[in-house]
Amino acid sequence: MNKFEAVIFDMDGVIIDSEPLYFHIQEELFNDLGFTVSKSEYDTFIGAGMKLMWERLCSKHNIQFTVAELIIMNNEVIYNSFNNSDSLKTIDGFISFLTSIKVKGMKTAVASSTAKKIVNVILSKLGIIQEFDVVISSEEVLQGKPEPAIFLEAATRLNIDPGKCIVIEDSTNGVKAAAKAGMKCIGFLNKNSGDQDLSLANTIVENFANIDINKLNI
Repeated sequence: MNKFEAVIFDMDGVIIDSEPLYFHIQEELFNDLGFTVSKSEYDTFIGAGMKLMWERLCSKHNIQFTVAELIIMNNEVIYNSFNNSDSLKTIDGFISFLTSIKVKGMKTAVASSTAKKIVNVILSKLGIIQEFDVVISSEEVLQGKPEPAIFLEAATRLNIDPGKCIVIEDSTNGVKAAAKAGMKCIGFLNKNSGDQDLSLANTIVENFANIDINKLNI
């Protein structure tokens, strides 16, 4: 019997290849605010959440808004963009993998650094929100990734011991958070997520076809 009872997915870069979409949307916002952010700098924010990103940007640039105001503004722009999109799709192989773990009776969760209303609209547009036992955003915990709070809260809501959860993450911050939570982690190598250090993951894959559900004793 497999010793794992749940799989916790990051959303961006794992379920949907959204990082290029985010960068394009936010690049316009950065320009409107009077500064630019390089792709390499933006990649350091991946998985960490918007609060940390805007705190860092406010420390570097003369921005006439508070971090709280910028988060609201940013979330609204992103939400509207995804809400008006009819072309969202899951990453290749995701649906088959999700089906395979549910057939095994494993519980599923999404634990994302993205705002809850954006997570909900993306999962709803993809037609899969009902497939998860728990959907949680970093807005619902005190500390975002790379701290472990979001994964530990997901385990609590699933009513499963953290040691029996597997996390699938594509970012340095997410892999660190999974390790701190005492969970095994599959690093998902997504080239569109930038140069992410996944070395703390227990194993690294490039696609869902490389994950054998019967060999998850990592």
